[in-house]
Amino acid sequence: MNDENSEVNNGEAAEMSRLRFCLIFSLLVLLVYIKPLISLAMHAAAVDLHSQILLVPFISAYLVYIQRDQIPSKYVPFPGAVIAASFSGLVALFLAYGGILSVLSENDYLGLMMLSFLSFLTAGGFYFLGRKWMAAVAFPIAFLIFMVPLPDALVESLETGSKLGSAEVANWFFQLTGTPVLRDRTVFQLPGIVIEVAQECSGIRSSWVLFITSLLASYMFLKGPWRRTVLVLLVIPLGLIRNGFRILVIGLLCVHIGPHMIHHMIHRKGGPFFFVLSLIPLFLLLWWLRRGEVRKE
Repeated sequence: MNDENSEVNNGEAAEMSRLRFCLIFSLLVLLVYIKPLISLAMHAAAVDLHSQILLVPFISAYLVYIQRDQIPSKYVPFPGAVIAASFSGLVALFLAYGGILSVLSENDYLGLMMLSFLSFLTAGGFYFLGRKWMAAVAFPIAFLIFMVPLPDALVESLETGSKLGSAEVANWFFQLTGTPVLRDRTVFQLPGIVIEVAQECSGIRSSWVLFITSLLASYMFLKGPWRRTVLVLLVIPLGLIRNGFRILVIGLLCVHIGPHMIHHMIHRKGGPFFFVLSLIPLFLLLWWLRRGEVRKE
C-alpha cells in the first residue's frame, strides 16, 4: 500500500513539475513575442473583421479548464510533433521577417508572427506535457488558430464570393416578393433607386464570427462527427441568406418608403441585428441535432 501511494505521489509530483516547466516555457515564448502580440491586439481592436481575436485565448483557456478532470496524467513523449511544430514556427518566423523587406502588409506580417508564436507554444506542449495531454485538449489548442488574422488575399476572395452569392440570393428574394427588378451582377435597378452590393457589404465579418460560433457550439454540445459537420456547414448558406435578406429589406424600404432609406440606420448599422437573426436558425438546428443525440443515449 505504501509503495502504491508513493508511486501515485511521485506521478503527481512529476506531472506538476512538467506543468510548471511548460508554464515557464510559455511565459518565455510570450516575452519573446510580446511586441507582435501587442501590435496584434491593437490591430484587432481597430479592424472589425479581427475583433474576435481578443477573445480567442480566453475561450481556449476556459475550454481547457472545464475538461481538466479528463486530462490524463501519464506522460507519453511525441518527438515528431515537437520537431514538426518547431520547424513550422521557424518557417513562419523566416517568412515574416523576410516579408518586412518586401510588400508584406501589417496584417499578413502579424498573421505569420502568430503562426510562429502558436507553433512554438504547441512544440512546448508536446515536449513538456506529452502526446496524451495534448490530444485531450486538441480542440482548445487548435482553436487558438483563430488568433491568426485572415490573410489579405483570402479576405478579398471571401468578400468577392460572398458579395456575388448574396446578390444571387437577394435576386431570388426580389422575385419571390414580386418586386420589379433589373439585375446586372451586383447592381439592382429597382423602382426609384439603383442599389449596388459593394465589397464592404459582403457580410464576411458576420459570417466569420458565425463560423467560429458554430465550431464552438458543435464542440460543446454535440458528439457525433456528422452532426458537428452539418452544423458548421450550415454557416455558408445561412450567411448568404442573411445578406440576401438584408439587401431585400433595404431595397423594399427604398421602394415603398423612399430612396432616402438607403442612408437609414438599418443599412449603416443594421449588421448586428441581422447577425442575431441568423443565430436563430443556427441554434434551432443545434437543438434538433442535440435532441437526436440525447434520444440515442
